[in-house]
Amino acid sequence: MNTLPEDALHIAALGLGGNIGDPPAAMAEALRQLDARDSCRVVSVSRLYSTPPWGKTDQADFFNCCALVETRLDPEDLLEICLSIERAMKRVRLERWGPRIIDIDILTYGSREMKTSKLEVPHPRMTERGFVIMPLADVAPDLIVKGKVVRDWLENVDTAGIKVAEESRDWWRRV
Repeated sequence: MNTLPEDALHIAALGLGGNIGDPPAAMAEALRQLDARDSCRVVSVSRLYSTPPWGKTDQADFFNCCALVETRLDPEDLLEICLSIERAMKRVRLERWGPRIIDIDILTYGSREMKTSKLEVPHPRMTERGFVIMPLADVAPDLIVKGKVVRDWLENVDTAGIKVAEESRDWWRRV
C-alpha cells in the first residue's frame, strides 16, 4: 500500500461493477491498480454485492462494490485513470447499461459539485440505484449527497434482489 503526503488530499467515492468473466477479480485488480499509484490510496472498500441488472435487464446479474480513495488527482484526472484501467482490462462500451467486464464510476469527489463534458459529480443517477447506495452505505453512511446522507438515501431506494456476496471488506486483497 502506498502512502500520500497529508496536504492536497481529496476523498473520492468510486462505484465498481461488472457482469462478464470474473467481475470480483476484475474489480479487485482495478482497486489494487489504483492503490499502487503514487497519486491514490484505497482507504475503504465495501462488502461485495451480487445485484440484478439495472436499466437493461436481459443480462446476467452484476457484482458491485464501492470504495473510498484518497487522491491528489483532480476529478477529471482521476476519471482518466479509471478509464485507462477499464481499457487495459478490455472494457468495451457497446450499449448503455449493457454487459461489461469492469465499470468504474466516480460517485463523489469530496463535497465538490461539477458538471463538465466528461464528468458530473455527484454522479447524476447514483441516488436512484440500490446497487450503488447499498455498498456506499458500507463505507460512507454519513456522506452527504444531494442534501441527504447516504443512509437516508438507502431507506428510499429499491434494494430488491441485492445480496451480500462477500461479507469481508478485504475481499479485494484476496481475490
